Amino acid sequence: MRLHYRSLALGLSSASVTFLLDQLSKHWILFDFRLPEKGSVAICPGLNFTMVWNHAITFGMFGGAGSAGRIIFSTVSLVIVAGLLAWMARTPRPLIALLAGAITGGAVGNVLDRLRYGAVVDFIHAHAFGWSWYVFNVADAAIVCSVIGLILDSLYRERQCPAGDRTRTVEQGPGDR
Repeated sequence: MRLHYRSLALGLSSASVTFLLDQLSKHWILFDFRLPEKGSVAICPGLNFTMVWNHAITFGMFGGAGSAGRIIFSTVSLVIVAGLLAWMARTPRPLIALLAGAITGGAVGNVLDRLRYGAVVDFIHAHAFGWSWYVFNVADAAIVCSVIGLILDSLYRERQCPAGDRTRTVEQGPGDR
């Protein structure tokens, strides 16, 4: 297995920026803007800051896990982070390292919330014409956008290199085709 230190450094930089933006925005929303006291504040048409303490995972799934949920969800997240770190170190592709890094930074930010507050701080609420999206945070946005980026990259590369024409090398991980 060949390590790609440049990719790892790029991925760790992406993780750090995502983590910092996430934690700074949460600190601001909790302690400067004081959203927990306000509940919900209209920012502009279609966007509110709405305080939600998310005890579950994405889209409120597995919310019935109780107090054990924060340990279970944190442990699973950290195992995924370990896999993402390995992927960052193995990929020769900067885009993949950046996207995996953003997922890593977002996951670590949400784990820190669970350990610090017992729940994830969610506050961005998009809505329009009677439609309302789940309340989320910067970490969630980074994770979702990066996963979409990985899917689009995979579809694009699949189209450029059909399965019969593709060969994989030892240093390539999933998505590095």
